[in-house]
Amino acid sequence: MRRSTAAAVGTLTGAALILGVRLSVQPPAAPAEAAPAAQELTEEPAPAETSAGAKKPATGATSPSSKKKESAKPTEEAGGLKAGTYKGKAVQNPYGTVQVTIKVSGGKISSADATYPKTGFSATINPDAVTKLNKETLTAQSAKVDTVSGATFTSQSYVTSLQAALDAAGA
Repeated sequence: MRRSTAAAVGTLTGAALILGVRLSVQPPAAPAEAAPAAQELTEEPAPAETSAGAKKPATGATSPSSKKKESAKPTEEAGGLKAGTYKGKAVQNPYGTVQVTIKVSGGKISSADATYPKTGFSATINPDAVTKLNKETLTAQSAKVDTVSGATFTSQSYVTSLQAALDAAGA
């Protein structure tokens, strides 16, 4: 009789603990406000040269408040991308947020950089992964880059943010 009572109490206690744990686990909260798809940071107008070879200030130079003017838009280059620096949307994954910034000149991506999680286990994986992704971006000149093994979430977030930056650049 004692064994059956102990077994019943143990079973009920275990079931109560399991049920309690399941009820207390909640999914991660969604971000309160979605970031814009992409935003242009700066523009790089081509400097005009005089007949003496000295550079004169380019017309149509803009301040952040005059971005909406027609003359302030960057010119489209041969590669289809507008010169400037573009920041993709911040993409959240289970380990943190990744955001890619690209610099375009001559119609091509001249540099790519990203912000990424730098704490915990991510600090050992992300620096190498993002370096590889940056190099692949410059080689591919598009968002069609291979994911880095062992950094799947970072790679997927990188590609999503990169595509948003390319969309802003006019790809």
